[in-house]
Amino acid sequence: MIKLTAKEDEIMAFFWKKGAMHVKELIELYPDPKPHFNTISTMVRALEAKGFLGHKKFGYTYQYYPEITPEEFGEGKITGVISKYFENSYLDVVSTFVKKDKIQLKELKRLIEEIEQANSKKL
Repeated sequence: MIKLTAKEDEIMAFFWKKGAMHVKELIELYPDPKPHFNTISTMVRALEAKGFLGHKKFGYTYQYYPEITPEEFGEGKITGVISKYFENSYLDVVSTFVKKDKIQLKELKRLIEEIEQANSKKL
C-alpha cells in the first residue's frame, strides 16, 4: 500500500466524511488561516495519481471523489505494519496482543469460532 503524508491523510479524511468535492469546497473545510488553493490542488492531484481519488470534469473545474474506502485504506496500513514489524506473521500479532492483555481469551475463542464458521461455508 502506498503511504500518505499527514496532510494527504487529512485530505482523504475530508473526502471520506463529505464525499465528492471541488478543491474550493475542500479548502472551506479548513480552519483559518486556510491553505492556499494551489497547495491543496497539487496535493489532490497527487492523491489522484496515487489512486486514492478520481475526478469528474465540470466545465473548467474538477470534482474529486474517493476511489478507495477508509476500510480499504486501513486494511492496507495494517498489512504494512504487520509486514514491517511482524515479518508478515498475523499469528505473531495476535500473540503479542494476547500477551499484553489486549485480547481476552473469550474474544480469541469467538474469533476462532468465526474463522471455523467462515471456513465451513467455503466447503
